[in-house]
Amino acid sequence: MTRPVKLLLAAAAVLVLVTVALFLWARLRPLAAYAAAGRRALAKAGLAKSIVPSPAGPQTVFSGGGGPVLVLLHGAGDQAATWSPVAGELLPGRRLVVPDLAGHGASAPQSGEITVESLLAGLSAVLDAAAPREKVTIVGNSLGAWLACLWAKENPERVERLVLVNGGPLKHAAEGITLLPKSRAEARKAVEALRDPGSIRVPDFVLDDVVRQAATGPLARLAATSGGMERFVLDGRLGELDVPVEIVWGASDRMLPLAYAEGLRNGLPRARLTELPRCGHVPQQECPAAFAAALGKLLAGPPPSAAGARPEEGR
Repeated sequence: MTRPVKLLLAAAAVLVLVTVALFLWARLRPLAAYAAAGRRALAKAGLAKSIVPSPAGPQTVFSGGGGPVLVLLHGAGDQAATWSPVAGELLPGRRLVVPDLAGHGASAPQSGEITVESLLAGLSAVLDAAAPREKVTIVGNSLGAWLACLWAKENPERVERLVLVNGGPLKHAAEGITLLPKSRAEARKAVEALRDPGSIRVPDFVLDDVVRQAATGPLARLAATSGGMERFVLDGRLGELDVPVEIVWGASDRMLPLAYAEGLRNGLPRARLTELPRCGHVPQQECPAAFAAALGKLLAGPPPSAAGARPEEGR
């Protein structure tokens, strides 16, 4: 056997081993594999990763493009990669700023409790670095929507518009659903409550990874400070948030149902509700084309007036 043939066979063997290793990793840790793919997609879309110092520790941010600043905030237990399916659609004509929230993804703190104070400190540092002298539009999903409201309440002069996506600052308890499942059955119930019934069924091996992450991941670290979160809800105080607010809602969400969105719309001084049919709690992942189209249309038009729009007008 000649030397070139030996080298070719050795290279092929290494390629096979790497492929098998990646397959096993994706099978055993599908959530991490999916997030890694999403982060690569953000980079491919033109967003560069940077590190921003903050009182909560170093914060990881993906940013790129030029124009008005559009900030995308993920939900609890998620990370910046959740926006990868829509980043390319939203980037033209805008500067996107997509952070890992404090305690999530690659942002500090990497251990211990995640407090609302640390989340807000990390977000403030990111926005101070990204847009110190201009107004921003903040799109927040789930926990990200809550944080967007809290930050805007304290910094209204820096907000062009908020977009709340299946989340907000009102209390809500989804009866019979836990986001910290201890079994595959509990994970199945939670995941199905977050998604439209017609969406692709989540495989069991992914549910097993959800259970594994629930034990020590960001959701568990947030839950450890749940008592400290009570003072950050805005029940009865939505009138204090006097900035334009778009409410974009996956109508199939059974954890935060449409009634929650209507409560936001009715309590906020300047708000408009847009429903996304056949979408659940994380529409940028479940129905990215519909979400990007709806968001782009809203951002291209004037912000909500004080009168707001009825749900049927925003469909």
